[in-house]
Amino acid sequence: MKRYILLFLLAGIVATAQAREVFPLNEGWRFFFKSERTSDNARHITLPHSWNTDPTAQGQWLETTGNYLNGIFVPMDWAAKRIFLKFHGVQSVADLFVNGSYIGTHRGGATAFTFEITDKIRFGTDNTLMVVVSNSCRDDVLPTSTDMNLYGGIYREVELIMTDRTAISPLYFGSDGVLVHTRSVDGERAEGEVEVHLCSEDQSSCSLRVDIENAAGKVVFSRSLKARIEGKAVSVPFTIENPELWSPSHPAMYSVTASIGEDSITDRVTVRTGLRSIAVSPSGGLMINGVRIPVHGVTLYHDNALSGGTLSARDYDADLAQIRTLGANAVRSAVMPHEQYFYDRCDEEGILSWIDIPMHHSEFLGDMAYYAMPEFEQNGITQLQEIVAQHINHPSVIMWGIFSCLPARGDDVTPYLRKLNETARTMDPSRPTVACSNQDGAINFITDLIVWLQNVGWNRGSTDDLTVWQKQMWKNWSHLRSAICYGGAGFTGHKTYTVQTDPRTNWMPEEKQTRFHEEYAKNLQNDSLFWGVWVDNMFDYGSARRPYGINGEGLVSLDRREYKDAYYLYKAMWNREEPTLHIVGKRRPLRANEKQSFRVYSSVGMPQLIVGADTVAMTEYAACQYRSDSVAVKGMVGVKVSAGEITDSMTLRVGNVLKSKRYPGLPQKADPQTTN
Repeated sequence: MKRYILLFLLAGIVATAQAREVFPLNEGWRFFFKSERTSDNARHITLPHSWNTDPTAQGQWLETTGNYLNGIFVPMDWAAKRIFLKFHGVQSVADLFVNGSYIGTHRGGATAFTFEITDKIRFGTDNTLMVVVSNSCRDDVLPTSTDMNLYGGIYREVELIMTDRTAISPLYFGSDGVLVHTRSVDGERAEGEVEVHLCSEDQSSCSLRVDIENAAGKVVFSRSLKARIEGKAVSVPFTIENPELWSPSHPAMYSVTASIGEDSITDRVTVRTGLRSIAVSPSGGLMINGVRIPVHGVTLYHDNALSGGTLSARDYDADLAQIRTLGANAVRSAVMPHEQYFYDRCDEEGILSWIDIPMHHSEFLGDMAYYAMPEFEQNGITQLQEIVAQHINHPSVIMWGIFSCLPARGDDVTPYLRKLNETARTMDPSRPTVACSNQDGAINFITDLIVWLQNVGWNRGSTDDLTVWQKQMWKNWSHLRSAICYGGAGFTGHKTYTVQTDPRTNWMPEEKQTRFHEEYAKNLQNDSLFWGVWVDNMFDYGSARRPYGINGEGLVSLDRREYKDAYYLYKAMWNREEPTLHIVGKRRPLRANEKQSFRVYSSVGMPQLIVGADTVAMTEYAACQYRSDSVAVKGMVGVKVSAGEITDSMTLRVGNVLKSKRYPGLPQKADPQTTN
């Protein structure tokens, strides 16, 4: 009996199909852990799926191996066709078997990959698919060091692709097989080439046509040629007069279609792209089409509290809406790329993107980020090639991240980093490479751009030390094309008044995070040295290696419900379209000290503060930051701030109300903070 209904439907649809057909293959899967040793109790699941968000995991974090089974009926009419399976993301290592025969292995959880399965298909009958998936740490698969959760499973969608015997190849590093390279772009002319990868079972050449259409559907370039199929790409040069350029304020898109066939089309692939130029200089900053764009960026990881790592289009839309509301114009995809849908939306909304490869080191001392062995190095090269090939058509992607926070210990990693950098520059000369560094030395001179992770004043020193570092940068390193990123953890449930009574080392109050961001924002507000400022992170993210299972550096909580005070600071500074007025510390309504001062973030000018029945003067501390003098407060009082028609308020209670129930034997101390 044909167990799965999906391919019944396909058989009727494509029995007479001539061109490429793509079908989702997300239904009908069964899952069981390899340790179960039998599929008798396999769970019926729908992709995307992760065992670390599956109820059967019962809240345990699992680094293990799981098996996915499916069955497909392939009609006899397809016997003259070619069949491919495309996986958009499997975390982290996948082995594919068709009808019990091994097809291949993919190592790396961030990128798509495609296998041809034609030779193993039994046409006119049932076929079994089995995917063995592991998210266990391995020293030959990047990343080997990260604190973000690698959730495990087929966590993105799967497609079945049917093509003619001669086709645009789905096998080129998991891409669509059509890559658009721009060489020179300005308002008068755009020049470049379309790189088309072809494959054939029975032909040495074919008729190839490339068409480029603008957003209105008008063909602005067309060329037909006889293309040789000889294992390397066909390059089709193009010129477009008076192009409509892509920019953050005007995200104009073009459609590029490659088709095979002379009298009739036997294969066709359409991709979207945008035409724009990128330049970065120490004095001019980052420029798109010759216009300087001050980069206000946030780092984005790969999960949320509800979906885990199986993010949907709705999840991405919601996250991008919050990023837009914050006022950020750029997103760094930390450690690895997101789903293609995310970059489609960035293209459409004009949000700049930086994609990291998984050459990353976490702050755990026992981690090794680099293994000086051929298997590790080849995996890094392959993952980089996949990332570039799969994302090169996105105009929103403006730089390739080569490494992040590598330590200066162990084997010398710089020769390998140079190889990675050269690989990216060879595949795509149009974009700069970038690295995030918290070290000194030669490692900082490999990529085109450098972003300094600078957290002075977090665990040691003072945030005022940042100005000392800035002066040194101006004096000695102003010729570098530099940006800065920073951040620190803060949990809304951790209160500053427990500092004297709670001996735990994992105490991370929101107040500490807030003050850290305030001082950095103040010290960086007038500095023109940096082409961009990147805040770590937009959202908290899951980390089974951390206390509470969460990295709390986000401006917004993992469940997207709690906006930390620092969020409103950047919203006031960056979002000039939506006014912001926010009293800092509203989650701390209980105070012990009768002398209180208040802090307010405002994008609409000097706020008016009323405490109880008294109007309290405020002064501007930094851009969008306002502070009051200390005022005597006792009992329960209302606090209200207004600027024009905008208001914010809280109720404050002051008195001997702070008692430690967790540690009743410890002496009670007054609140050491006198400001909100």
